Amino acid sequence: MLVILGLLTSLLSFLYFRAPSIRKFFAGGVCRSNVQLPGKVVVITGANTGIGKETARELARRGARVYIACRDVLKGESAASEIRADTKNSQVLVRKLDLSDTKSIRGFAERFLAEEKQLHILINNAGVMMCPYSKTADGFETHLGVNHLGHFLLTHLLLERLKESTPSRVVNLSSLLHHAGKIRFHDLQGEKRYSRGLAYCHSKLANVLFTRELAKRLQGTGVTTYAVHPGVVSSEIVRHSFLLCLLWRIFSPFVKSAWEGAQTSLHCALAEGLEPLSGKYFSDCKKAWVSPKARDNKTAERLWNVSCELLGIQWE
Repeated sequence: MLVILGLLTSLLSFLYFRAPSIRKFFAGGVCRSNVQLPGKVVVITGANTGIGKETARELARRGARVYIACRDVLKGESAASEIRADTKNSQVLVRKLDLSDTKSIRGFAERFLAEEKQLHILINNAGVMMCPYSKTADGFETHLGVNHLGHFLLTHLLLERLKESTPSRVVNLSSLLHHAGKIRFHDLQGEKRYSRGLAYCHSKLANVLFTRELAKRLQGTGVTTYAVHPGVVSSEIVRHSFLLCLLWRIFSPFVKSAWEGAQTSLHCALAEGLEPLSGKYFSDCKKAWVSPKARDNKTAERLWNVSCELLGIQWE
């Protein structure tokens, strides 16, 4: 027992001693684009904290008019105030958006469309993870409802504005964990069997499939779309899991910062010449390998149709 404890102590000591070089290895790519955004309009969901906040900060620094769309308006205003002071860009605005309630999504879209005549970048960044079983205001399982259906509806409602503002882009945050996901059409709401870890994986697979099908349907419109794995990032998304919160604290020297986690989102939003890669999945600022399940066109099309039925919308 003492030998084992000694080995563990030695291992942890080694890891922490080597933390700077290990972190550099796991930090991943950096967005190298120099594109500036004066006159451009951006919407980022969940940008009041974490990856979304750092994404908003960088886009504001480049001169964009940035809308922070979030559920907690007070936290959103605090983040916006910080970003405005940091970037000297006064055009950082906060609007209420609760992705767990389709009425809130429709209300946000209606107000935004009345306020803005253009939309150049939509970043579907917000998400939930490891939630105990619960349902949204509309009766959807929470991971499916927030991570997939909420952003599916938001994109649908804002799509015409994106088409009117081409070239424009839609960036969907997914995860490496989509590899463990499965679209269980017979039990989408998790009522027969539920695992809060797998529910997150299923929703992240849905994000990649949505991106794939959206790209196919947007061919020739000037709107392109990309799915993103931000990496293992220190953020509030793990707040529903005590174990993950503990692991994040223990291994915090080795996981990405929110700034590092934002780099691939920024790359897909800004990098020139990405249009031929619309519908693809990116990690560390480059196209990455995707699960075979995420390349299934029949599943992507079926999920699209089922999503439209659940939301009561028609999407050409």
